[in-house]
Amino acid sequence: MTSPLAGEFLGTMILVLLGDGVVAAVLLKRSKGEGGGWMVITAGWAFAVMAGAFTAIACGSSDAHLNPALTLGFAVRDGNFAKFAPYLAAQMLGAIVGAALVWLHYFPHWKETPDTAAKLGCFCTAPAIRNTAANLVSEIIAAFILVFVIGAIFSKRVSAAGPAAGLGPYLAGSLVWGIGMSLGGPTGYAINPARDLGPRIAHAILPIAGKGSSDWGYAPIPVIGPLLGGVLAGVLLRLLAIS
Repeated sequence: MTSPLAGEFLGTMILVLLGDGVVAAVLLKRSKGEGGGWMVITAGWAFAVMAGAFTAIACGSSDAHLNPALTLGFAVRDGNFAKFAPYLAAQMLGAIVGAALVWLHYFPHWKETPDTAAKLGCFCTAPAIRNTAANLVSEIIAAFILVFVIGAIFSKRVSAAGPAAGLGPYLAGSLVWGIGMSLGGPTGYAINPARDLGPRIAHAILPIAGKGSSDWGYAPIPVIGPLLGGVLAGVLLRLLAIS
């Protein structure tokens, strides 16, 4: 039976399965995608967003947020926070399940990969240069762009002049692709607390062969940064009356 929560859960599961899956394809040893590089990862994440959004809509969530930062940003814009807690729970659970499926899908490759940082990178983000303030600012900026531009894409003004119904997930995927290529270098562009924290929890609890630390010291950055970015975007959307 479809419902908004089922849609958010399943859509986020697909998002993380395909998104973390492309990272695993590039980073894990003896994968046929090994060494594919940043363009492959950013493209894979873009398609993951598109697939997750279509899944969420089909399964009952017309919002297809898949991201607590987006849910929070739109709650600030609309002045209605009723969806935030239930969507957050569904998104987090979906992210954990999606990450567990990545582990299962690449099961023989974890043992073949000695680099514990690479294995963690298949689940969650890490900064290129570890600097708390700079990393936080990067996540705030990237998430702000995500929420603000999605607000613009789906605004009444753009819809009235613009894209046909059903094109939205493609546009959202393209936006995430652009964010990854332009703004993803410093932190790996989590831009989504569920996408980072859910798989980090999965990394911590799954029996991954030869895994190292889950890097909980960095974990608050890709949660707090995107939420702050989402709030700031929501404030600006509200001030500009973009809805």
